[in-house]
Amino acid sequence: MGWHAVDRRIMGAALAGLLLVSGLATGCGTGRAADSPTSSPRPSTPEARPSHTEAGARTGTEAAYRKWGIEPLAAPPAPPADKPASPGAAGGTAPDGGVPVISDIPTEEKIVFLTFDDGAEKDPEFLKMMEELKIPFTMFLTDSAISSDYGYFEKLQDLGAGVQNHTLTHPNLRTLGAAAQKQEICGQQEKLRNRYGIAPRLLRPPYGNWNEDTRTAAASCGVEAIVLWRESMQIKNMQYQRGDRKLHPGDIVLAHFRGPSELKGTTMTEMTANMLRRIQEQGFTVARLEDYL
Repeated sequence: MGWHAVDRRIMGAALAGLLLVSGLATGCGTGRAADSPTSSPRPSTPEARPSHTEAGARTGTEAAYRKWGIEPLAAPPAPPADKPASPGAAGGTAPDGGVPVISDIPTEEKIVFLTFDDGAEKDPEFLKMMEELKIPFTMFLTDSAISSDYGYFEKLQDLGAGVQNHTLTHPNLRTLGAAAQKQEICGQQEKLRNRYGIAPRLLRPPYGNWNEDTRTAAASCGVEAIVLWRESMQIKNMQYQRGDRKLHPGDIVLAHFRGPSELKGTTMTEMTANMLRRIQEQGFTVARLEDYL
């Protein structure tokens, strides 16, 4: 073999060695090199990076709270693997054919659940507030109240708000017979299913008034539970059912889609800000009702 051939072999081996070293240094080596016990682990992985994104999101949310004049609420805990108040966990439909009636959720976490009823007020500032603050809440909607602007509540649904049943026309169900109650509840199930693409699982009877016919009718319409409340938001303060006048872990809080004419000049957005202040002052935060029920 001539010297020129040997020279080409030496140069080729040197070049291959150079490429191998270069590959290891840049993380672009072969799979075998990456698996070698002598190779160094990469300094970061995609799983390690989102903390910066999450921190930025938290900073943005805190700024949004302050924009609305509210101290930031703590992030809610992760939803439980098993819903503590699920009708299935509670035994499902009662032997009499009715559904359970729930006013709070069994939990030791300092969380409460926000619910808004009816749908008469369609405040664009409330839509903006919920988009910026990312507060979880549930809507119990009445068709006669929302029919003038179904799209407003669709926008809130797109933000993650739950859509649940508050009857077709908002009657006192206890004054109606079984057939009429069933029409109010099943009729609204169908309206909401057609309009928002979901079959509501929960019913709030108007005024919180119900009887055994209500429980039976709700079950026959596919509802899984009747949801009441422990506190109701007025304009600046909450009305409490308990004598200690305090929030308790798992309480369901009632508010309404109401405007200045019903809130003595206060807007729905201002009322909601007051409600969030009362929650924050007592050291609570807000979780999503449907994650627990």
